[in-house]
Amino acid sequence: MVNEVFKALADSTRRTILDELLLNDGQARALALSTQKLGFLITADVPLGEHRWLTVVGANEPDGVDLLLEPDGHPASKVFTRALVEDGIPHTSFAVDDVVASHRNLLAGGVRFTREPTGMGPVVMAVLDDTCGTPTQLTSPA
Repeated sequence: MVNEVFKALADSTRRTILDELLLNDGQARALALSTQKLGFLITADVPLGEHRWLTVVGANEPDGVDLLLEPDGHPASKVFTRALVEDGIPHTSFAVDDVVASHRNLLAGGVRFTREPTGMGPVVMAVLDDTCGTPTQLTSPA
């Protein structure tokens, strides 16, 4: 199965750089949020036993960085994610042009936020509930 991942990547004409999002609670929910509410596009979906090699990319940057929707099967990932959540630290952060506008649009689309847009010096940030237990931050210039 691992060979299928490498074959899919090798067959791709994409220049792929991966960022990783560890998922507490399932790739299917992360994929639904990413594609149906956040507007990402699927770039790879390769079955790997009970999981999948699953990557998405921002629709407005289809040649941009792929985000790997990674299951958190390793015990250390659960400890790491729990520590971040307990300390209020988002696991993933996305830069957007305007956090307030993004927040408004995402709320209208049914996305839940755990932190409303907040000014922090030169930036504005908000944290959304990714439905998988890994808080996701949006940031923009103030």
